[in-house]
Amino acid sequence: MTVESKIEAILFVRGEPTQVDFLARTLGEDPEAVRSALSSLETALKGRGLSLVYKDDSVLLGTAPELSPTIEKMTKEELMGDLGKATLETLSIILYQGPIVKSRIDYIRGVNSSFILRNLLIRGLIERREHPEDKRTFLYSPTFDLLTHLGISRVEDLPEYGTARDEIRAFEEVFGETPPEGAVEDTPRDTQDNSQSS
Repeated sequence: MTVESKIEAILFVRGEPTQVDFLARTLGEDPEAVRSALSSLETALKGRGLSLVYKDDSVLLGTAPELSPTIEKMTKEELMGDLGKATLETLSIILYQGPIVKSRIDYIRGVNSSFILRNLLIRGLIERREHPEDKRTFLYSPTFDLLTHLGISRVEDLPEYGTARDEIRAFEEVFGETPPEGAVEDTPRDTQDNSQSS
């Protein structure tokens, strides 16, 4: 399989801006070889539904500009509709395990969650911020608007919040489940203590 194909697969799975250095390390290639492969991939994607989007030293696999009207129409229809099962599932993961990285969400769900996360961001139900310990990834967490909509003051007020987190932690300890690289397993200890005392 060519380097171009491997890069395309990685960008598709990650679904977020990816640094060239990360691609180089992951593939065991020289950064310049990766840039050359990206150039070839960009050419190969012309006339298709996907395109490469660059910013600084990062690249994202996005949709072709010519499809903007179609994507906009689809997004509007999606936003006007009710939240589907998959969206509610993703939202629950973020509420009960956030702040959490996309790779961890994908790991729990077993599928790529890029489109759902984008929808939740557009709806203003979740927010995304740069991971302080890994600049290549983002952390997803619920917004104030979502907490207000749910009628709670803090995530710890969610039904069975402390119990759910304890059961997840116990399951991982028993079965040796560990999050993917860069994932956040837990909230800070002071938040845990607050949830246990409430």
